[in-house]
Amino acid sequence: MKKDKNILCIGAGYVGGPTMAVIASKCPDYKVTVADIDEKRINAWNSDKLPIYEPGLSELVRNVRGKRLFFTTDIAKGIKDAGIIFVSVNTPTKTFGEGAGKAADLQYWEKTARAIVEHAEDNKIVIEKSTLPLRAAEAMHRILHSNTKGLDFDVISNPEFMAEGTAIDDMQNPDRVLIGGMETASGRKAVERIVEIYAHWVPRERILSTNVWSSELSKLVANAMLAQRISSINSISALCEKTDANINEVAKAVGMDSRIGPKFLKASVGFGGSCFKKDILNLVYLCEYYGLPEVAAYWEEVVKINDFQERRFVKNIVKNMFNTVAGKKIAVFGFAFKADTGDTRESPAIYVSRMLLDEKAELAICDPEALDNAKRDLADDKGKFEFVNDPYKCARNSHAVLILTEWSEFRKLDYRKIYASMEKPAFIFDGRNLLDHKELFKIGFNVFPIGSTKFTHLK
Repeated sequence: MKKDKNILCIGAGYVGGPTMAVIASKCPDYKVTVADIDEKRINAWNSDKLPIYEPGLSELVRNVRGKRLFFTTDIAKGIKDAGIIFVSVNTPTKTFGEGAGKAADLQYWEKTARAIVEHAEDNKIVIEKSTLPLRAAEAMHRILHSNTKGLDFDVISNPEFMAEGTAIDDMQNPDRVLIGGMETASGRKAVERIVEIYAHWVPRERILSTNVWSSELSKLVANAMLAQRISSINSISALCEKTDANINEVAKAVGMDSRIGPKFLKASVGFGGSCFKKDILNLVYLCEYYGLPEVAAYWEEVVKINDFQERRFVKNIVKNMFNTVAGKKIAVFGFAFKADTGDTRESPAIYVSRMLLDEKAELAICDPEALDNAKRDLADDKGKFEFVNDPYKCARNSHAVLILTEWSEFRKLDYRKIYASMEKPAFIFDGRNLLDHKELFKIGFNVFPIGSTKFTHLK
């Protein structure tokens, strides 16, 4: 097979794996290889139990693995064999040095660029799939062209817009595919090569070609605006609880305005995931760097409101449970940052759990897919907590149940059975407004939703 039909993706995480699985399934004329230094992760991709949970992913991988889709730890060979390289490595927020707490940590991204320089034997197209700060492609271009082999590399920005839990459908039926390239003859030709890959299944009118800087910035802005909507409705949920308005009714009324629309207007305990907070803070850093402090402050407030919502949720728990949760068992239903994924990165459940542990609560944590990640997240935390697969066992002898992830399984539980097994008075704090609050109140629960009137038997 010609190298221009050989695709390599460096990084086998939540973006690289699903993206390449879809490309391999839709492009029978391409060979797709996913490479990662993490041997345990690659072994999982080659097994029946994939390292990430995503609806439809296992079946998709099984259908193409070993035929057009391959997983390996041999990054050097992958670089040599491929004509097209997607870079999908982790770019977390920096925890040290200049820009700590806001700027993207690009050390893994740069190491990957240098590995490409070291092992490449011919010209290649290199595609940014990781979420990166503005003008990162320019830095990538400089690193790649520092080679002494006389090789040329075209750098493309192709940000992902998948939402975890719906990633496969998002890839198969995207709102748009964004491909940004350098405004040179070679850059335009490289963009068209990548357009041709997506055109196997995406209508051409949904494939947008831009300059590389617009592409990079569009990703950050899209996530910032989505998170902004969540923080906006969550800020109003606090006002609703003070005024006896109902956030669901307010959101419905506002969302029916065609200029606004209903999406991302569901109040909750807060947003999480690998992108929203990281991308907003990256945007804040960029604005500060380019001398735009007012713009930076505007976007930073989106993150502050999210932190406020998490703190407010915990304060509400402590206040309504007689101002103390010390020694009380609290059942945590859900640890993933959203339903239909095992991903817990920046999940509100992490911060809620830590705040409750600081209050000396005893936690039992249940989640259909995220317990392994939850154990890693809380590995260094002190306090009494356990991880339980069975929600009924999780809630037994507890004083309160918290709904922190909107898993449909939690909606279907027998809450009469749960109520009977709990200490009294029994509380439910619904951080996702998932349940029927009036019905729970009839059962005997004291119910505290987000952004609407509480239902309590306490006098």
